[in-house]
Amino acid sequence: MTDTHSRRRFLQTSVALTAASCVGEVFSAGKEAEEAEKVSRIDTHLHCFAGSEDSRFPYHKQAPYQPDAAATPEHLLKCMDGAGVDFAVVVHPEPYQDDHRYLEHCLKVGKGRLKGTLLLFSDVEGSLEKMPELVKQLDVVAARVHAYAPDRLPPFGKPELKRLWRTAGELGLALQLHFEPRYATGFEPLIQEFRDTQVIIDHLGRPFQGTPKEHATVIKWSRFPNTVMKLSAIPAQSSYPHRDIKPIIRSLTDAFGADRMIYGGGFNADATPESYKAAFERGRSFIDHLSTKDQAKILGGTAAKLYGFK
Repeated sequence: MTDTHSRRRFLQTSVALTAASCVGEVFSAGKEAEEAEKVSRIDTHLHCFAGSEDSRFPYHKQAPYQPDAAATPEHLLKCMDGAGVDFAVVVHPEPYQDDHRYLEHCLKVGKGRLKGTLLLFSDVEGSLEKMPELVKQLDVVAARVHAYAPDRLPPFGKPELKRLWRTAGELGLALQLHFEPRYATGFEPLIQEFRDTQVIIDHLGRPFQGTPKEHATVIKWSRFPNTVMKLSAIPAQSSYPHRDIKPIIRSLTDAFGADRMIYGGGFNADATPESYKAAFERGRSFIDHLSTKDQAKILGGTAAKLYGFK
């Protein structure tokens, strides 16, 4: 065989292999996209309110805020249907404190599509004692703890907070933490001690409510395998402090990975199916550096496993 024929044969083989490789990549990408479409879309963070005019479900006397407008489960389900959201987690909000009657109402209306979280206080007499019965009565997945207002902090370093953590874990609940980064160190010993109890970190760990150094503590929680980061309350760059959140989200996805990240957001009293769907697409835009498969995990697949949605 002449050198010319050899080169021609080599080039023909190379072109054929390249074409086959491209076809394979397109097929693989198409299959991945098809599989991603089958993954449930789940909103893991929303609040429902009966509103100020519904006397059946009054706000608590110690409510830090009291929304006038109603954000009902009926409205939520319509938005979910129109936006292609399969399941959602109703995060019991502070206006009701440890009165969970409206959450019970929401879960009944949801008929299996909704799960909830509890809000109980380890340093309020009789509050924590409600947890076992609430877990029996309601389809709940976590107990939420707030640490952002200096006059409403949990009892860090005291037996009461450890008791809440232990009780939640024994009942099969996760601990859902909403906090400013400066308070992260107060939670860390409990995350380490109760390694079998899942910990959900709300709102990206509130990176813009603390210094980069303070938030770095939260990012380093990825070393604890029982922690899950929630992509929610994503700040707009037009809002103070006018910083770009995308690099921080990139750091969090690098640290936690798609199997330990979930998404939440987009529902409120003014939501429409269109705005709700747009919120999910905005969330996706912050993780578009990931594969289609990993995006689908964050937007629903991981939550389905974590919370037992089927």
